Amino acid sequence: MLAAIGKEAEWRKDYLNEKVETIYFGGGTPSLLAIHDLRLMIEKLKELFIVADDAEITLEANPDDITEEKLIDWKHIGINRLSIGIQSFSDVDLQWMNRAHNAQHAINCLQLATKYFNNITIDLIYGSPTLTDEQWKKNVELAVSFNIPHISCYALTVEPKTALDKLIVQQKKENVDADKLAKHFELLVQWMKEAGYEHYEISNFAKPNYRSKHNSSYWKGLPYLGLGPSAHSFNGTSRQWNIANNALYIQSIEKGELNFEKEELTASQQLNEYIMTSLRTIEGINFNDERWLITDDEAKNKIILSAKKWEALGNIILNETFLRLTDKGKFLADGIAADLFQL
Repeated sequence: MLAAIGKEAEWRKDYLNEKVETIYFGGGTPSLLAIHDLRLMIEKLKELFIVADDAEITLEANPDDITEEKLIDWKHIGINRLSIGIQSFSDVDLQWMNRAHNAQHAINCLQLATKYFNNITIDLIYGSPTLTDEQWKKNVELAVSFNIPHISCYALTVEPKTALDKLIVQQKKENVDADKLAKHFELLVQWMKEAGYEHYEISNFAKPNYRSKHNSSYWKGLPYLGLGPSAHSFNGTSRQWNIANNALYIQSIEKGELNFEKEELTASQQLNEYIMTSLRTIEGINFNDERWLITDDEAKNKIILSAKKWEALGNIILNETFLRLTDKGKFLADGIAADLFQL
């Protein structure tokens, strides 16, 4: 797998024309990689691309993978940001989500990680049937007590054809309650504001100067290169994604070819992507953005007309310069964006 990803990086070294400001090791469990393999991958990327000296280099890690030795090694090879999939500090909740770690693992790993890294983000999930309002508050308060500078909070979603979906259909597990999701989100926004975090994107909260540079690039519509199975890439006008199957990905690389699909984006699609991503951020939609400026007046007027409907409901702030979501509108971000799309 690593050899195949390295080969793909060689083939695609000209995909990005600008200096690389962020590197993100994600996709599941890169924390399982041996330190030697991680070091070689970072060295390989720095050979092929112009990587900024102060580049943000993030590693996703499971709580049960984290040891003091690994933390020291990760820092030594240049990892300067950790993304830890905590999900919850409740054993009942973690068991319901079928997570490998328990609450004590989550606490122990943060006690260790904060000794060696000051730039850490953790994931928390809300809205699960087993998560009470009281436990949700404890989860948030515990995360804040560790002085974690960046916290990502996601509503529990049940993807079709997953094991969880099957168990819910068979009525072996309780389904997600939309009202509970909305309440947990509303409470979260309030608690994080009180704790001094900036709600800079729908699911993301950061202390000053700790926004995720990597994810912010997506929301700004900047080009990015994804390497490995199912990885997505974007260059501003087209999007492509590699085959998701691990074995077939490796086989295609060994045959000297990259198995991927590609989509050329029309002007309307580019505008829709801008609406979708920008609306999720604290800055919102900027009417002076080039993607907005190249849109014809008829399309602009239709979008603004739709926006005024949401403004009247208290979900949007609209003026001549920008369009932003209110706190009330943030929970409805996807629906509002879809309503604003240019068809």
